[in-house]
Amino acid sequence: MEVNIHEAKTHLSRLLERVAMGEEVIIAKAGTPVAKLVPVNAATGKFKFGSAQGKIVIADDFNDPLPKEIEDLFW
Repeated sequence: MEVNIHEAKTHLSRLLERVAMGEEVIIAKAGTPVAKLVPVNAATGKFKFGSAQGKIVIADDFNDPLPKEIEDLFW
């Protein structure tokens, strides 16, 4: 749904109710979209612990000292 700025200011409560139900609202100025109202959960997403399980591999030698030639680059 697209509304102009005046309509958005006048009917903000109603627009927010629609957004809370999952609808996206575009706010336009002179017919040009300038902002989008979206539900918070849709905009941010949720992080779930363990969601990267099996996608990341840590080598067995991860904590081993660096080779001398690489270590020298840091001094």
